[in-house]
Amino acid sequence: MTTILKEVQIEGHGLMKNKPCTVKLFPSNSGKIRYFVNGEEPFEANVDNVLSTDHCVVLGNKKAKAMLTEHLTAALAFCGIDSIDICMDEMEVPALDGSSKKWVDLFKSAGIEKHLFEKKKYYTVREPVYYLNGKTSLVVLPAPELYISYSVNYNHPDLTGRWVAYNPKNQEEIIEARTFGFYKDLKKFQMLGFAQGVNIENTLGLQDEGYTSPLKSENEPVKHKILDLIGDFYLTGVNPLNMKCQILVKEAGHAVHIKTAKILKEKLIECK
Repeated sequence: MTTILKEVQIEGHGLMKNKPCTVKLFPSNSGKIRYFVNGEEPFEANVDNVLSTDHCVVLGNKKAKAMLTEHLTAALAFCGIDSIDICMDEMEVPALDGSSKKWVDLFKSAGIEKHLFEKKKYYTVREPVYYLNGKTSLVVLPAPELYISYSVNYNHPDLTGRWVAYNPKNQEEIIEARTFGFYKDLKKFQMLGFAQGVNIENTLGLQDEGYTSPLKSENEPVKHKILDLIGDFYLTGVNPLNMKCQILVKEAGHAVHIKTAKILKEKLIECK
């Protein structure tokens, strides 16, 4: 079990509703990732508690919910934290810079408690796990070590038939990869009540040629898809960075990640 050493907090605005929100994070010995929203009954960061995957991942129960949890959850995975209490005064997690970078920095500033004498556990799948639907596919296979390959095919000159593989050397680039979307669609989404908090600092806009701001690294949008996948798969209760699996993804998103994670949760076994 790994938690933070002291209480920390962070403030920002929600990506969807643009409301100011404060998140306080507390050390915990519960062995769970728990959300407390406006004093309501808490709920765990678990794939069984996913309420929606429209535009972002929404976790919750009958009385409370938390929106845009994927970047925070990915940061927990990167830091190896599996026990923490997350207290929110609004139902939307702040967008911050649109990546996991500021969450990771916040956890590091709090200090991360590591149990030196606790042997690290690794997991694999007892049989292949897959989701196939038209052009979309997600396959998880047993492997000697973790390998993630993510392929996208967007109507953009840099993102047509493009794929990126995860490895420890590009982990920092994945952590800082921002969420993205087509700039031409922004006004439409805002008229529908979404993306109210989108700005040039937290979202990479895809234009007909190029982007609304410089890339932080090559293929940044595809790296953000890997970040989302790591955050979504962490909801299985097993850190995907501790999986000895080959994960191959083609043209997927949160909905497919979560559908596969529900199957994956039942297929994971601890490596001997």
